[in-house]
Amino acid sequence: KVVLDKTVFYAQGGGQPSDTGKMVLEKDGQKTEFTVAEVRKQDGMVLHSLDKEGLQAGDKVTCSIDWPRRYALMRMHTAAHTLGSLMYRQGWLITGNQLGVEESRFDFSMEEFDRQKFEQIVAQANSELSKNIALKVYELPREEALKIPEVVKLAGALPPNIPVLRIVEIPGVDLQADGGTHVANTFEVGKIVIIKLENKGAKNKRVYFKLEK
Repeated sequence: KVVLDKTVFYAQGGGQPSDTGKMVLEKDGQKTEFTVAEVRKQDGMVLHSLDKEGLQAGDKVTCSIDWPRRYALMRMHTAAHTLGSLMYRQGWLITGNQLGVEESRFDFSMEEFDRQKFEQIVAQANSELSKNIALKVYELPREEALKIPEVVKLAGALPPNIPVLRIVEIPGVDLQADGGTHVANTFEVGKIVIIKLENKGAKNKRVYFKLEK
């Protein structure tokens, strides 16, 4: 595991998987490539898990992320914020989530299992995504941010205890404290398609969804 002074890799968190990619060391006329398999935060550090040893303290490396993977997760994350915000307005709280490159999952509270109603919300989300809305990303002091209604939409979750929060806003659709990666404009996302909708209990429902261009 390697710590860098700065990094382009997104560390796993908030339901979003980490970036993967490469680190290249050029030293003594030789070039050595390392595969970055996973990136996690631990004890205030960002740890890059490599496929082999060979780096020393003070080495300079060139990093590159797997861009198709990153971009797929960016599209998925913006889609999730859009869908999640509309679900929130229905009183359906998201209790768990996992983003993926091919498909994503939401667990949410819904009193009555109403597939038709949920499909209407997905259609509304797709309508919003088709409007070419430019996202806004900015920072606010924690106390100021937490005064904003709906700034936290994940049930039982609070932003990390830091003085300044990063805000991701889809104007007219969603505003959340969020540390993940997103596209610049909703038109990049594509269309949300339901893969499977499950009734997991009295108040617990689960949906799997994917994106189509």
